Amino acid sequence: MNHARLLEIAIELAQTAGEEVMRFYHQGNFEQYQKADDSPVTSADLAANQVLIDGLQRLTPDIPIISEESTNLDWQQRQHWQRYWLLDPIDGTGEFIARSGDFAVNIALVEANWPTIGVIHAPAHQVTYYASKGEGAYKQSLAHTQRIQVADYDGRRPLNVGVSRRQKLAVIEPYLNQDYAYQHKPLGSCSLKSCQIAEGSTDLYIRIGPTGEWDTGASHIILQEAGGNIVDSELNALSYNRRPSLMNPDFIGLGNGNIDWQSVIIPHRCSRSSD
Repeated sequence: MNHARLLEIAIELAQTAGEEVMRFYHQGNFEQYQKADDSPVTSADLAANQVLIDGLQRLTPDIPIISEESTNLDWQQRQHWQRYWLLDPIDGTGEFIARSGDFAVNIALVEANWPTIGVIHAPAHQVTYYASKGEGAYKQSLAHTQRIQVADYDGRRPLNVGVSRRQKLAVIEPYLNQDYAYQHKPLGSCSLKSCQIAEGSTDLYIRIGPTGEWDTGASHIILQEAGGNIVDSELNALSYNRRPSLMNPDFIGLGNGNIDWQSVIIPHRCSRSSD
């Protein structure tokens, strides 16, 4: 099955899962639980996860799956996988609970330890971002589909920084060189902040705090195909299924590659206890 068909499948299933999420969202009758890491999960997350798992197992039975909301195989079983789906049924569960609309269904295809297909569907906004390796990044809305790319930078304007509505600016300010001028743009889920960079409305996003590889897989390929990148907090490449842990370090979404990011960003070391 070629990439074009796999991308089509991922888009269709992300949008179908999004419809299921919106059913809970509109009815407001979802149940909320607390996971072992104290992050929230809802019955909408679990329902969307089931839609994705069922669809992928039916349409691509030979491709294994890693999902935030499923019991994943241990390292010994998955370390030799050359291709797998990587899912986050609702990225931004806190935003879903708060009813901000800024949440998304994320699907990535990872091949040879690197994302090659990414789909991020924001059902409340009726927008889908997607990319396939070497084919560019796109934004699909009800009106039309357009190719997207990171913003130009002339060295004179302030850098636009995507920030969380729930995280104080003081958390990220130590990692930004204050010789530059910044403007802050609040938004919800981390994947949608990466999409902001990919479509040129912001230039960077610093994520401080625990995330999993499912939080960056789809964003990573979309941002790269739009001319940006995602790196860890020391400005090194992220990794996918190369360690026993699926947890990410702190990471940074970057826009235009002509910006001297090593001058803008003050690196910091971050490791997770489960690495």
